Amino acid sequence: MKYLKYCIYLIITTAFCDVGAGSFDDFFLAVKRDDASSVAALLERGFDVNAVDEAGQPALVLAANQGSSQVVEQLLRSRQIQPDAPNHSGETALMLAALRGHMGIVERLLALGAAVNRAGWSPLHYAATGPDPQIVELLIAKGAQVDARSPNGTTPLMMAARYGNEESITLLLAAKADRALRNQRQMNAADFARSAERESLAKRLDSRLH
Repeated sequence: MKYLKYCIYLIITTAFCDVGAGSFDDFFLAVKRDDASSVAALLERGFDVNAVDEAGQPALVLAANQGSSQVVEQLLRSRQIQPDAPNHSGETALMLAALRGHMGIVERLLALGAAVNRAGWSPLHYAATGPDPQIVELLIAKGAQVDARSPNGTTPLMMAARYGNEESITLLLAAKADRALRNQRQMNAADFARSAERESLAKRLDSRLH
């Protein structure tokens, strides 16, 4: 009996050591390199699919931000994955995939049920800031709140006016985004466009108010 208990102890101890500090570094390096086979091997050995790196980034958030689509797919196969787990800045995988224009990852996250709407900054804010208006269109189609307000009152239309693609602005306006709304600094979408020296866009947004 003592021998049996000792064998069990060795098995547990070996398994624990097998996913120790070295595996932590290997795992997040594999995430950055989009090395799905290495990620799969580490998960099989017991590595936590929801592990957070030293910068406070959950593996899924890091993979979405990096555009590591194969690793995203591998992580999403786990029943334990938390698709809406945020990083230290409150950003989810869907938000960063939208910001970077990673349409395939956005679609996969939405298919798994990632939250389209959330308090504060939303995926639509990030998509409107990003380069791909198709992601803006997709999020609106999935029920994103067009006039979602950030903690300082900024809307997706304001973000698009300063940073985004003009087609994203067209899509937001078509979805009845309110161009008259102002944030805590009393800036509306036209003001955001002017702050980026997008004068023609500012005039276009101003004209809608008269």
